[in-house]
Amino acid sequence: MYLPVIALMQHQHGLVTSRQLSVAGLGPNDVRQLLASGVLVRLRRGVYADADAWEALEPYRARPLLRIRAADMTSTSETRLYSHDSAAIVLGMGAPDPRTALVHVTRTKVHGDAVRAGVKHHLAPYRSEDQVHVEGLPLLGRARTALDMVREHGRAHGLAACDAAMRAGVTRAGLRDVLATMSCWPHSRCMRWCVEHADRRAESYLESLVRDFVLELGIGSPDLQVGLSDGDTTVFVDMGVRRHMIEADGLLKYAADNLTGLDPAVVLAREKHRHDFIAGFKLGISRITHADLFANRHAAQRRVAREYADTCARFGTATDDLAPYRVRRR
Repeated sequence: MYLPVIALMQHQHGLVTSRQLSVAGLGPNDVRQLLASGVLVRLRRGVYADADAWEALEPYRARPLLRIRAADMTSTSETRLYSHDSAAIVLGMGAPDPRTALVHVTRTKVHGDAVRAGVKHHLAPYRSEDQVHVEGLPLLGRARTALDMVREHGRAHGLAACDAAMRAGVTRAGLRDVLATMSCWPHSRCMRWCVEHADRRAESYLESLVRDFVLELGIGSPDLQVGLSDGDTTVFVDMGVRRHMIEADGLLKYAADNLTGLDPAVVLAREKHRHDFIAGFKLGISRITHADLFANRHAAQRRVAREYADTCARFGTATDDLAPYRVRRR
């Protein structure tokens, strides 16, 4: 490509529009050749990115963020605010699947909710105090986004969004303040439930989804980040109900390219040691994966109910004996 195009892309987060390519002297045939040869990749109609740079981006935030920027480059609305999944991705709150998420825009003037060219347009009012600018993009803030995620995706993902908002510093009062402006909106009951059950101690999106699973199971309200120490070893369990511990078991940590940089066999050995340490306090343990939550939910619920009942039968429900070993995160 021409050096002026490369320089332009460097100032536009690696993006360039078809109009800019035309101004630089590249016609439609040139663009088609660049696409066919793998130099450029089309992110949406009229917006392109360097193919090598795109392939190098991680798929859960960097790529979705670039797709949002590509949509922003072609937007003609001055009243748009990125919202729902898009705001959640930019704000680091997570989303059901950032890799396939639509770009979401909330506007006060639009002809009804509609999906056009990969952008979902929402007609909804918002307050000036709900607006933020992050990395050059106009967004709805964390509290409003959390409640929008409840309305868009339901209880489990809504709880995860509310947990993430509180983890980032939003208070329950702040969530209630935004909820008060949406009290007559569809799904208001679900929004209230998520606000009241949100907990900043949830450390990941998966943990929040697992907590919703446990609450749906009806065995009790789980305590989060249960810490146990014998003076030499200290572990924190994602959550527990009486003497039964529940772990959100993300499988990525066992992959060859896991974030710890350790050999998967070492990771597995550490997990087994951790599991044995927890069980040594006469506690039952259930491990729940993403597949359990969505692909095999009913079977997983039956399994965890059996495991919980077995724990109660073997060890009872009292936890007074654990008091000398309980520790809290700083």
